[in-house]
Order: sequence, then C-alpha cells, then structure tokens
Amino acid sequence: MAVQSVEAPADVREQALAGFAVAAVREDGRWRCTRLTSEALVDLDTAITELRELRSTGAVLGLLDVDDEFFVLLRPTPGGVSLMVSDAAAALDYDVAADVLDLLRVELPPDEDALDDPWPEGDLGIFADLGLPADELEVLAGELELYPDEQLAAISRRCGFGDALAEAVADLR
Repeated sequence: MAVQSVEAPADVREQALAGFAVAAVREDGRWRCTRLTSEALVDLDTAITELRELRSTGAVLGLLDVDDEFFVLLRPTPGGVSLMVSDAAAALDYDVAADVLDLLRVELPPDEDALDDPWPEGDLGIFADLGLPADELEVLAGELELYPDEQLAAISRRCGFGDALAEAVADLR
C-alpha cells in the first residue's frame, strides 16, 4: 500500500534551506552522485519523486542534509520507500522531518524532555547491505560532535561512495 506524505504549503516550497539533497546511484559496480533540487529539502514527496525518476538496475539512495540540523536517508523500494531521520524531534520545526514521521507512522513523545537528545527514527538498517549495519548508523546519527554533512560523509565513505558525494557537494563549500 502506497502512503503519501502531507502536502507542504506552497510558501514552504519557496523557502531556501541550508544543506543539500543528493542522489547516490550505483550502476555496474560504480557510484555516481547527483544533486537533487533544493525543493527536496522541504518536501519529502519531491525527494521521493526525484529519486524514483533515476531509474537504475542498481541501488538508488537519497541523502538530505536539512538546514545543517539533521539528515534524512531515503531508499526507494518496489513497494514504497525506506526512510530514516537522524533526529525525529526535528519534526517540530521542519515539514520534511514531520513528513518522514508521518510516513513511518511515528508520533513524538508528549514529554519534551525526551526530545533533548538525538532520536534517530526509521529503518536503521537502510544501508546494511552496503556495509553500514544498523547499530553503526544509530551511533553516527547520535554523534553530537558531528554536523549532518559530516555524518553523511562518514555514511557515504562506509558505503563506498564518499568521493562521489564529496564531488557532488564540493561547490557548496
């Protein structure tokens, strides 16, 4: 059963956020990374649609560094999409994080004290077949000393596309 995310208001789509949205595609044993539109940072449906348009016989992954506050991992599957957000509490301030929790059918706890620490949510084994076990991803997501772009760089290196990701986001620095 396909699940749709919440429609983002039109004015949200016009807001520019810091960060980046990148697709990583593996074909014939080689990785390539390309930038997604900036709208993918504010609208989960846009990110999913753009990833699905990158038809490939290999892996297609999405990596979102949203406003340098948290990251989202996406992986289209035949029956939907696998998702992981590094900090579910970001749903209080960011529509894209709220959309992730909506698709995962996860609610924030009523106790705001529970939201003080990073709270990764979703499929922590999303990249397990690429060499990043769920427990390592959980540790990376909870690492307070790293910014989301640094966390995504570590994830991409572990999965084998670190250089391709660095090249795709080099013009941002």
